[in-house]
Amino acid sequence: MTILVTGSAGFIGSCFVRQHLRCSDEPVVSLDALTYAGHLSTLSEVMDTPAHTFVHASIGDVNAVTAIFREHAPRAVVNFAAESHVDRSILGPEAFIQTNVVGTYRLLECARQYWSALPAEQAAKFRFLHVSTDEVYGTLGPGDAPFAETHRYEPNSPYSASKAASDHLVRAWHHTYGLPVLTTNCSNNYGPYHFPEKLIPLCIMNALAGKALPVYGDGQQIRDWLFVEDHTRAIARVLDAGQVGETYNIGGWNEKANLEVVQTLCALLDELRPKAGGGSYADQIQFVTDRPGHDRRYAIDARKIERELGWRPNETFETGLRKTVQWYLDHQDWVRTVTSRTP
Repeated sequence: MTILVTGSAGFIGSCFVRQHLRCSDEPVVSLDALTYAGHLSTLSEVMDTPAHTFVHASIGDVNAVTAIFREHAPRAVVNFAAESHVDRSILGPEAFIQTNVVGTYRLLECARQYWSALPAEQAAKFRFLHVSTDEVYGTLGPGDAPFAETHRYEPNSPYSASKAASDHLVRAWHHTYGLPVLTTNCSNNYGPYHFPEKLIPLCIMNALAGKALPVYGDGQQIRDWLFVEDHTRAIARVLDAGQVGETYNIGGWNEKANLEVVQTLCALLDELRPKAGGGSYADQIQFVTDRPGHDRRYAIDARKIERELGWRPNETFETGLRKTVQWYLDHQDWVRTVTSRTP
């Protein structure tokens, strides 16, 4: 028994691989294109583990993916591979179309051809789990109910549109060809090994460097925050027990405005790493021009995965953020290394 994990050197994918290999001796073949946000250092804990095999390739590389299926015969694919930064999608959407849409299509086709040739018993147990985002649902008003799995798709950025397209492809490959798929849509993740272009790690490192802490617009954009290890536990649970063809929303039950997140982060830094000259890191907060098409609120209704699969997050926002801040304080060399080759 083996699983194929794509996007394995990224933030969430690497967490899933590390977590899986801590809990199981089932082999993992991990695949990553090692773009700017993918780093083998995120897998250093498992790189020398006999149960782990790393392949440097993209999900769009049909020859490489086909070779993995042929050689390792995985029982499941867990697809984390994606371009995921909204700002980058606004500046250069083509990479998002190529990876998130074309890449997902090619991965689905490789999986379908492999699955269709399996003996009936193995084919019935095969799973293709696609990891997606709450951003496909668009934006919510202040009093709107959180996103449920039945919420219609209304993506507002090139990134979210490309992820919505990939979700639709996964659904179509199930309904048209019978491929046994599962889809998860998660809220904003945070935690160790998050590439420091995203809000929380960016503000931690800027604060320590004495730089401005940029907050878009009025800072009242609301997100539901999910600790990455809670997310990967949920994915493992869906892979093990999710109903084929179903979608499961995964959230942290932690709606916070961006400004509140940054202020809480500053208070933690004031406690854990006080400024040498005194004062608060909050003095470095700077409001900047809002991004185009910035969604105002995301919120996940995660009752289905709790009701059907028994999953709930272990971390509150306060406990998860404290762990995250402490990790970055202890691993500033990692940040310097991964940002040194950022385009």
